[in-house]
Amino acid sequence: MDIVPLRPDFGVEIRGVTLARIAADDALYNAVRAAFEEHSVLVFRGQDTDNDVQLAFTRRFGEPEIVPVGTSGMGGHFITLTNFGKDGKVVAPDHRYALRNKANQLWHTDSSFKTTPALASILSARVVPEHGGGTEFVSTRLAFESFPAALQQRLENSFAWHNYAHSKGKIAKDLASPAERDAFPPVCWRMVWRNPVNGRKALYLASHACGVEGMAEQAGLAFIDELTDLSTKQGTSYEHAWKPGDVVMWDNRATMHRGRPWPGTEPRLMVRTTVSASAADGLETMRPPKQQAAE
Repeated sequence: MDIVPLRPDFGVEIRGVTLARIAADDALYNAVRAAFEEHSVLVFRGQDTDNDVQLAFTRRFGEPEIVPVGTSGMGGHFITLTNFGKDGKVVAPDHRYALRNKANQLWHTDSSFKTTPALASILSARVVPEHGGGTEFVSTRLAFESFPAALQQRLENSFAWHNYAHSKGKIAKDLASPAERDAFPPVCWRMVWRNPVNGRKALYLASHACGVEGMAEQAGLAFIDELTDLSTKQGTSYEHAWKPGDVVMWDNRATMHRGRPWPGTEPRLMVRTTVSASAADGLETMRPPKQQAAE
């Protein structure tokens, strides 16, 4: 197995192994897990991936999320991200699929709006457009480490509210259905996530963040926007240009990502599985003190 840097500061390509081998081999899994903890974004090229292989690989890292209400693949483990409908044709720009793809083009981290957020996401390319459609990543670990000490201290003692309907509302008022709003009430998380393996800290933020505990609504939103801008400034990202057979895995505790636009006439089909965070991943330290006491 070879580990090749994608950038000098985060992200690597893993060469010489397949997802199936990693899932079946303890030594390979341990090496890949160590790379995940250290580098945050892992790229695997030329994988012969089907749903069974992807799910077996996902399970090595933890409990797979169940796809929630309102999402393609509901009740299973696979989220389908696509822009073509049941008839096999590319949908119109105002179709719900197209609007959800647009929402994914906001900087975010997956599942921060859930009562159990995500450790990792694993995205595999099944149908790739010829132009555009990349996925861009930034390290919120490196962003946090670049902040002045006073801001770091402030963030470590701050909590943000995350709401699924908030991010979807940036694209279309009713993009989040009533059922989704009921399924995902706002949740509160600490704004800094400490990695329990290496002790490094990362800003925990997403487009789902709708407020900061103890701040007036507009002041909190302005603070969230300021932090997002600081974390995503030009020259700090890695943009993955997809090819069929690519699989990318990322650490939702230490990154933000966004999809990039592509011509609306070109089909795109991606399949995502997601690993739920656990106490071993530092989850319990993210809860507000009153929530910890209540439990």
